Amino acid sequence: MPEYGYFLSCEQYGPAELIEQARMAEQAGFQSLWISDHYHPWNDAQGQSPFVWSVIGALSEAVSLPVETAVTCPTVRIHPAVVAQAAATSAVMTDGRFRLGVGTGEALNEHILGDAWPPAHVRLEMLEEAIQVMRRLFTGEEVNHHGPHYTVEDARLYTVPDEPVPIDISGFGPAATALASRVADGYITIQPDAAMVEQYRKGGGGAKPVSGGTKVCYDLDKDEAVRTVHRLWANEQLPGELGQVLPSPKHFEQAQQLVAEDMVRQNRVCGDDVDEHVAELKQFADAGFDLVYVNQIGPDTRGFFDFYRTKVLPQLQQSA
Repeated sequence: MPEYGYFLSCEQYGPAELIEQARMAEQAGFQSLWISDHYHPWNDAQGQSPFVWSVIGALSEAVSLPVETAVTCPTVRIHPAVVAQAAATSAVMTDGRFRLGVGTGEALNEHILGDAWPPAHVRLEMLEEAIQVMRRLFTGEEVNHHGPHYTVEDARLYTVPDEPVPIDISGFGPAATALASRVADGYITIQPDAAMVEQYRKGGGGAKPVSGGTKVCYDLDKDEAVRTVHRLWANEQLPGELGQVLPSPKHFEQAQQLVAEDMVRQNRVCGDDVDEHVAELKQFADAGFDLVYVNQIGPDTRGFFDFYRTKVLPQLQQSA
């Protein structure tokens, strides 16, 4: 049976709310936490974007659950040597219960310093080099590195966990999945796609963990839930590479005008039908995922956690 975790959304909630949600998640029986790493929300309606590393520090004191970033981009906005220090400290503070989820990122967050936003194949090259740099730093030894994308001179992390921080790679297509198969400690994706899981495992991932995540909107009124998702997360229904290349929340707001409420109704679980929520998460189990994370979009977070504690999680456990 997969492990079921809760997905903390830094785009939609401030630090205090995220910490309270983490406490409720632990009390409800969720076994681990994902937390997003953004500089901007996708749109102004979401309205938040706290610095993830500060929130992780607070989480280490508030709950005992494992934590993973889903996901950090260690290539443009923040140099991988700095990300390595943040990740190592997070692992120490959580007594080794931290994993670093990484990906090639989005222009939305990464171009803010005026750097060029590279094409996808270059971003994958940068990610691979960044992982090499971070792994060397996790040893606690002095690192000097002069590569095609990064330079590190006389760098050493003095605060490191007993074991190197595991690095999982997020991939939504064959190229990123192939990189994850080759160099990652685990694989992250948001589609319950058995073919991608198979590619990862056969390509070299083997029995390493595969994690997936989804968003739902628990609400007693299904129509209201659909409206909530459409207002806050219509960006998820945008096709192709728009999510990676649009540069600002206002551009996402312009693009998501093309997303109709019916698209949300067809593609996102909304309302309080237990079977629909169970089926959404069970897709990931059936596709071979080891960990499945769920995020509540709507305002009734307490109702969501009660609903999952009493109805959804017990049914998932019974169906395993």
